[in-house]
Amino acid sequence: MSARPPGGGGPSEPDAIEFGIAVLDERIEEADVSFPATAEEVRDALGDHEIPYDSKDRTITLNEALDEVPQSRFENETELLDALYPVFDRRRREGGGLLTSLRDALPF
Repeated sequence: MSARPPGGGGPSEPDAIEFGIAVLDERIEEADVSFPATAEEVRDALGDHEIPYDSKDRTITLNEALDEVPQSRFENETELLDALYPVFDRRRREGGGLLTSLRDALPF
Protein backbone atom coordinates (compact mmCIF):
# COMPACT_ATOMS: atom_id res chain seq x y z
CA MET A 1 0.00 0.00 0.00
CA SER A 2 1.11 3.54 -0.46
CA ALA A 3 -0.15 7.08 -0.07
CA ARG A 4 0.89 10.37 -1.58
CA PRO A 5 2.92 12.39 0.91
CA PRO A 6 1.63 15.76 2.10
CA GLY A 7 3.43 18.84 0.86
CA GLY A 8 4.12 20.81 -2.23
CA GLY A 9 5.41 17.89 -4.28
CA GLY A 10 8.91 19.27 -4.69
CA PRO A 11 11.68 17.23 -6.29
CA SER A 12 13.08 16.10 -2.93
CA GLU A 13 9.78 14.55 -1.82
CA PRO A 14 8.94 10.91 -2.64
CA ASP A 15 6.14 10.14 -5.11
CA ALA A 16 4.46 7.93 -2.51
CA ILE A 17 4.93 6.69 1.04
CA GLU A 18 4.91 2.90 1.15
CA PHE A 19 3.54 0.95 4.09
CA GLY A 20 2.11 -2.45 4.97
CA ILE A 21 2.26 -5.15 2.34
CA ALA A 22 4.27 -2.97 -0.10
CA VAL A 23 7.08 -2.58 2.44
CA LEU A 24 6.98 -6.24 3.43
CA ASP A 25 7.01 -7.35 -0.22
CA GLU A 26 10.14 -5.30 -0.84
CA ARG A 27 11.87 -6.72 2.24
CA ILE A 28 11.01 -10.29 1.18
CA GLU A 29 12.57 -9.66 -2.24
CA GLU A 30 15.71 -8.16 -0.66
CA ALA A 31 16.08 -11.06 1.78
CA ASP A 32 15.47 -13.63 -0.95
CA VAL A 33 13.10 -15.73 1.18
CA SER A 34 12.42 -19.12 -0.38
CA PHE A 35 8.99 -20.73 -0.20
CA PRO A 36 7.36 -22.82 1.09
CA ALA A 37 8.40 -21.35 4.43
CA THR A 38 7.28 -21.48 8.02
CA ALA A 39 6.61 -18.33 10.04
CA GLU A 40 9.84 -19.05 11.92
CA GLU A 41 11.83 -19.23 8.66
CA VAL A 42 10.31 -15.92 7.56
CA ARG A 43 11.27 -14.40 10.92
CA ASP A 44 14.82 -15.70 10.61
CA ALA A 45 15.21 -14.42 7.05
CA LEU A 46 13.69 -10.97 7.63
CA GLY A 47 14.52 -10.25 11.25
CA ASP A 48 12.15 -8.48 13.59
CA HIS A 49 12.07 -5.13 11.82
CA GLU A 50 9.28 -2.66 12.33
CA ILE A 51 6.94 -2.35 9.38
CA PRO A 52 4.90 0.83 8.91
CA TYR A 53 1.21 -0.01 8.54
CA ASP A 54 -0.08 3.43 7.64
CA SER A 55 1.04 6.73 6.15
CA LYS A 56 1.46 8.24 9.62
CA ASP A 57 4.54 6.07 10.35
CA ARG A 58 2.83 3.89 12.94
CA THR A 59 4.54 0.50 12.97
CA ILE A 60 4.23 -3.13 13.99
CA THR A 61 7.10 -5.59 14.27
CA LEU A 62 7.16 -8.57 11.95
CA ASN A 63 7.00 -10.87 14.99
CA GLU A 64 3.84 -9.15 16.26
CA ALA A 65 2.22 -9.35 12.83
CA LEU A 66 3.08 -13.04 12.38
CA ASP A 67 1.77 -13.80 15.88
CA GLU A 68 -1.65 -12.49 14.79
CA VAL A 69 -1.80 -14.86 11.79
CA PRO A 70 -3.43 -18.25 12.51
CA GLN A 71 -1.30 -20.22 10.06
CA SER A 72 2.37 -21.02 10.50
CA ARG A 73 3.33 -22.28 7.02
CA PHE A 74 3.10 -20.42 3.72
CA GLU A 75 3.33 -22.14 0.35
CA ASN A 76 4.35 -18.96 -1.46
CA GLU A 77 4.88 -15.23 -0.99
CA THR A 78 1.34 -14.40 -2.05
CA GLU A 79 -0.07 -16.67 0.66
CA LEU A 80 2.13 -14.96 3.27
CA LEU A 81 1.14 -11.46 2.14
CA ASP A 82 -2.55 -12.44 1.97
CA ALA A 83 -2.36 -13.76 5.54
CA LEU A 84 -0.67 -10.60 6.83
CA TYR A 85 -2.84 -8.08 4.98
CA PRO A 86 -5.73 -8.25 7.51
CA VAL A 87 -3.27 -7.60 10.36
CA PHE A 88 -1.99 -4.40 8.74
CA ASP A 89 -5.51 -3.37 7.71
CA ARG A 90 -6.93 -3.88 11.20
CA ARG A 91 -4.09 -1.87 12.76
CA ARG A 92 -4.61 0.91 10.22
CA ARG A 93 -8.36 1.05 10.93
CA GLU A 94 -7.88 0.98 14.69
CA GLY A 95 -5.14 3.57 14.31
CA GLY A 96 -4.88 6.30 16.88
CA GLY A 97 -8.33 6.02 18.43
CA LEU A 98 -11.28 8.39 18.41
CA LEU A 99 -9.32 11.64 18.19
CA THR A 100 -7.35 10.46 15.17
CA SER A 101 -10.52 9.21 13.48
CA LEU A 102 -12.20 12.58 13.96
CA ARG A 103 -9.16 14.47 12.66
CA ASP A 104 -8.91 12.18 9.62
CA ALA A 105 -12.61 12.75 8.85
CA LEU A 106 -12.29 16.52 8.72
CA PRO A 107 -11.77 17.99 5.22
CA PHE A 108 -8.87 20.26 6.24
